[in-house]
Amino acid sequence: MPTRIANSIIREVTPLRASDPVGTAVARVLESGLPALPAVEEDGRFAGIFGEREFLAALFPGWIDTMGSAAMIRRSIDEQIERREECREQPIDKYLTRDHVLVADDYADTQIAEIFLHHRVLIVPIATDGRVHAVVTRADFFRALAERFADAAEDVGD
Repeated sequence: MPTRIANSIIREVTPLRASDPVGTAVARVLESGLPALPAVEEDGRFAGIFGEREFLAALFPGWIDTMGSAAMIRRSIDEQIERREECREQPIDKYLTRDHVLVADDYADTQIAEIFLHHRVLIVPIATDGRVHAVVTRADFFRALAERFADAAEDVGD
């Protein structure tokens, strides 16, 4: 039986808390080297994902994603950061991507692929008995899948 693609790319993580302020969560995401981290409720249940996209949603006004183009807005990024300084202390709970993308330890690679295809997430959290302990990133999954795909082509050619 072939091994799961994701077995070699699982990354153990300590989840964020949904009550963490944006500033703390951004620092933790940067420290992790991942594009996002899962967040949990106070009781440990999966709450959602906070990362690159969610940080942008916290920092920029809500109406910006309804625009076809923001080319006419000429403010500097420093001015935007200053205008939204208050978001630094807001809980990330307000900005989480709440798609149900959590998988149990007995996940299948196809399940991971389906989540990346149908949800706008950069990580898939993995849980044991409902407790998040690891993630698979979309970039790592792509790389591992592409390598398996290339290896299969070589096997056919032999």
